[in-house]
Amino acid sequence: MLVLAATPLGDSRDASARLLDALATADVVAAEDTRRLRSLASALGVAVRGRVVSHYDAVEAARLPGLLDEVRAGRTVLVVTDAGMPAVSDPGYRLVAAAAAAGLPVTCLPGPSAVTTALVLSGLPVERFCFDGFAPRRDGERRRWLDTLRAEPRAVVFFESPHRLADTLRTAAEVLGADRPAAVCRELTKKHEEVLRGPLAELAAWAAEGPVRGEITVVLAGAAPSAAPPVASLVDAVAERVADGERLKDAVAAVAEGAGVPKRELYAAALAARD
Repeated sequence: MLVLAATPLGDSRDASARLLDALATADVVAAEDTRRLRSLASALGVAVRGRVVSHYDAVEAARLPGLLDEVRAGRTVLVVTDAGMPAVSDPGYRLVAAAAAAGLPVTCLPGPSAVTTALVLSGLPVERFCFDGFAPRRDGERRRWLDTLRAEPRAVVFFESPHRLADTLRTAAEVLGADRPAAVCRELTKKHEEVLRGPLAELAAWAAEGPVRGEITVVLAGAAPSAAPPVASLVDAVAERVADGERLKDAVAAVAEGAGVPKRELYAAALAARD
C-alpha cells in the first residue's frame, strides 16, 4: 500500500501513534529530506528499519516508477515531507495520482497541517476557505493574483517566504485595500510561534520593520459582500457593448456577471430599453 503521512510542523509530540508505527514498519520510506527524517525518528525514539529514499521536487518524477513497483510487489511505501501533509505544496500528488490510475491502494495518516492550523488561529471567519499554495514571486504576477481575490468571498490561505513577506503584504494592501483583515502566522507549533492579526496596512508596516524569520502562513479574510447595483443602471453598459459589435446576449452575460445581477433580469431590461 502507498501511505501518505503528516509529520509535525515543529513539536515532535504532535506525531500520531499511527505515524510512529508506520515509520517503524514501512518497507520503504520516501522522504522529502532524509536528514530531517532521521532527526524526526530520533526525536520520536523510532528505529526506521525500511529502505529510505529521497523524494523531493527535483526527483519526484524519476522516483515514481520504482515506488509504484514496490507497492505492486506487496510492500508498504510511506511518504513523508519535512513538515505537514504531503501533496499540499509538497511532493506527493503525482505519486497518488499515478497509484490511483494504476489501481493500487492508497491511504493517508492524518495529522498536522499549517493550512488548517493557521485558519484556526487567524480569528477570521473561515467556514469557507481556499488554499493558494505559495504567493507568486514576481511583482506583476503577484498583483494579478491578488486582483483575482478582490471579490473572493472565502478566506484565502497561502504560504510566503519571510524575505518576500513585506513586499507581498504591501502589495496586498494596495490591491485588496488597507483595511482588509488578515493574519500572519509564523513558526506554528514551534518555540517562537507568533500570530499577528489586523488590517493589511498594519501587518505590512510590521513586516517592513523586519527582519521576519521562520515559516510563514498568511490568511486573508474573504471580501465583504457588496450590494448589487440596480439592474436599470446597467442597461447603458450593455448598450455600449452592443454598439461596439457585441451580441446582446453576450453583452448581457458579461455585464451581469461583473455586477452580480441575474442575467434574465438584465436581458429583459435591455430589451425594454431597446423597444
